[in-house]
Amino acid sequence: MSEFELPIKIGKIEYTNDWPIYQNFDPAQLSVPAVIHSDLPANLNRGLLEDRLFVTPVSAFAYGTRSDDFWLLPDLSVSAKNAVGSILLFSRKPLAELGSGTIALTNTSATSVNLLKIILDKRYGHKPEYVSMDPELDRMMEHCDAALLIGDHAIAASQRDTGYIVTDLGLEWKQWTGLSMTFAVWAVNKQFAAVYPDLVTEIGEQLRASKQRSVADLNPVIHEARQKMGGSHEYWEHYFRQLWYDFGEKEQQGLALYFQYAHELGLLDHKVNMELWTDNMMTRVNE
Repeated sequence: MSEFELPIKIGKIEYTNDWPIYQNFDPAQLSVPAVIHSDLPANLNRGLLEDRLFVTPVSAFAYGTRSDDFWLLPDLSVSAKNAVGSILLFSRKPLAELGSGTIALTNTSATSVNLLKIILDKRYGHKPEYVSMDPELDRMMEHCDAALLIGDHAIAASQRDTGYIVTDLGLEWKQWTGLSMTFAVWAVNKQFAAVYPDLVTEIGEQLRASKQRSVADLNPVIHEARQKMGGSHEYWEHYFRQLWYDFGEKEQQGLALYFQYAHELGLLDHKVNMELWTDNMMTRVNE
């Protein structure tokens, strides 16, 4: 793979959870023609794994399935130190009592689905029946004991008075492991990086700069979220503040444990070795 179609498509999660990273990012400022490609997490995952998308945020689990083929852009993630606010299980019973039930899973993200499986199996010893469904809470709960929603679907459902018990999987993971949970990472195809090393470094630097500006002043992101989703300024400020967009040592430890458990349960067929892109990598692929 030596040639890539221009303009380069840079993936973006369609949900609100990665908006701070892109709020101040302009692909027109890059040295190579590029555009933003916004899509659902599952579609971004497929694009990366099927070699149709070469720089994109992806579900952490999707990255893990072929981790040896990708670099990770440093210091970029969608993580949660505690509650995440948009990875929610709606249930009629507490999580600890769902062992013999049926759980409807969102079909839009593998990371959250497998996080739920890990928590239920490793923490509670449960192996319920799982069914994959479109992310519509009322339909999911017609024949199931619980339903997993992520992203804007979870946010919208949580703002309704559904009467269900709502479990935040980010908080559940933190209470169990003491570590943060990383839901999405920014992956770069290694063959693409060999052709465009300077561009990979550029994209990473500009996304990190955009993130830093957004975190320093969340008002533009909050305004956009309120226009699209409704809700109060206070709700959205709390939502974006409880998310964590760095990918430092603590986030890497939490994700490494997630990958370890996924491998132990047979959800991943190999151990994951995370490799971060650095300027040294850029030098090496230019040699």
